[in-house]
Formats: sequence, C-alpha cells, structure tokens
Amino acid sequence: MRVPRRVAKFNRRVTNPLARALTPWLPAQGTLEHTGRKSGRRYRTPLLVFPTRDGFVFLVGYGPESDWVKNVLAAGAAVLHKRGKAVALADPRLVSKAEAAQLITPGSRLFYRLFPYDEAALVLTKSAPPQ
Repeated sequence: MRVPRRVAKFNRRVTNPLARALTPWLPAQGTLEHTGRKSGRRYRTPLLVFPTRDGFVFLVGYGPESDWVKNVLAAGAAVLHKRGKAVALADPRLVSKAEAAQLITPGSRLFYRLFPYDEAALVLTKSAPPQ
C-alpha cells in the first residue's frame, strides 16, 4: 500500500516537524538526515527504521519518487539519529519489502511485516563517520 502524495505533503509541513522531537526515541522510528540533491540543504525526515546485521532498512511509504529517497540515493550517504546517537550510513539500495525482510534482525521482523507499506524499502549499511 502506498500512502497518497497529499498525505506526504501534509506530513512534511505539519506532522514531521512535531515528530522529529520524538522519533529518535521511539521503537522502529528514527530521523534520517540527508542532503537535498538540488538545494544542498540538510533535511531531517522521521521514518520507520529496522536494524540489519550491518545497517538499517527504511520503509518507503510514499513510493520511490519521494524526495528523501532520491536525496539519499543521489548522495550515497545519510545519517540516522536514533536513541541519542548519530549513525553514519552509506551504500543505499532500493529493494522490495520482501527482499529487505530477509535482512532485518529476527527480533524486528514481525513488527516490520505488520506495516502495510509493501512497495519498497531502502537499505543502508553503517559506514565510518566523515573525518
């Protein structure tokens, strides 16, 4: 199920600013910091995030044409803010939800499967922080 674009626009302007304060502390939530591919501006997007052995999977609820997905793919890197820590991530790849499910740690798989977003997931691996 893909969430309609009008919901994405509402969330970007209303919900996301409020959610940024909470998502780094909630289970299966985090804030992804990424750079705009056209503007060069830094953005912080609250998202559903699930751990893998060497990184994280982010569910893509608004489809792969979402700006945050395009930004991360273009930059090749992002930073996840979760539980008071910043984790540098790189090597993004867009995969199906089913393919990403195989990468998620066993303790999070059931929760991951409960979300109705089934179009895509973005996989990122942990990387060394920039010097």
